[in-house]
Amino acid sequence: MPLRCVTFDLDDTLWEEKPLLSGAEEAFYDWITCHYPRISERYDRAELTAHRRWYVRRYPEMEHDFTYLRRRWLRHLADRFDYGTQLEEDGFRVFWEHRNAVTLFEEAHEVLDGMRERYAVGAITNGNADVHHIGIGHYFDFVITAAGAGVAKPKAAIFHAALAAAGVEARHAVHVGDDPKRDVRGANAVGMRTVWVNVNAAPWPGGPPPDAEIRTLDELEPVLERWRDQ
Repeated sequence: MPLRCVTFDLDDTLWEEKPLLSGAEEAFYDWITCHYPRISERYDRAELTAHRRWYVRRYPEMEHDFTYLRRRWLRHLADRFDYGTQLEEDGFRVFWEHRNAVTLFEEAHEVLDGMRERYAVGAITNGNADVHHIGIGHYFDFVITAAGAGVAKPKAAIFHAALAAAGVEARHAVHVGDDPKRDVRGANAVGMRTVWVNVNAAPWPGGPPPDAEIRTLDELEPVLERWRDQ
């Protein structure tokens, strides 16, 4: 079963997510405070975050689309505090720009660049990072987002969409990601091989294990070489 396609998760696989999103939320709140003070007078940063989480739970059918949910929440804030529609447009842009100001793991560029000549390379993400805006779009032959697929990992449909984009069967593909449920179990369920990026050396939480486990991305190539012609 020769290996023909490698897909990557993005957040916490190619870069660290938590400080990135925390910084984006902080920048967004500072912007709100400056331009829409009636909101910041009512909510401090933690309260506004809690309000957003409460609000988006009203739309479980859209839980796969973070962009839709944030925009809808911003529209709600504009209506509630009697601001215009520009709050939605500018507020989303401020968050999105900071959300995409990623710092890739040190070895990510070299690893991704080394994949391009040997495999179809794709990204499968539940988030709304934009690889082209980030400046790494040239590494990928395709990008499958939860918003575009209509479902999020670990649902099978998003992995099937990636396999269709690559034009390969699941047995010829491997998915690389950090999340045991969304990435490893999801890809495994459709017949893809899996590599768990376990940077914190966490114990496996149970269930069918990944086909391989790595701490850093520069450990990936030897794994793929072993599978390349199997």
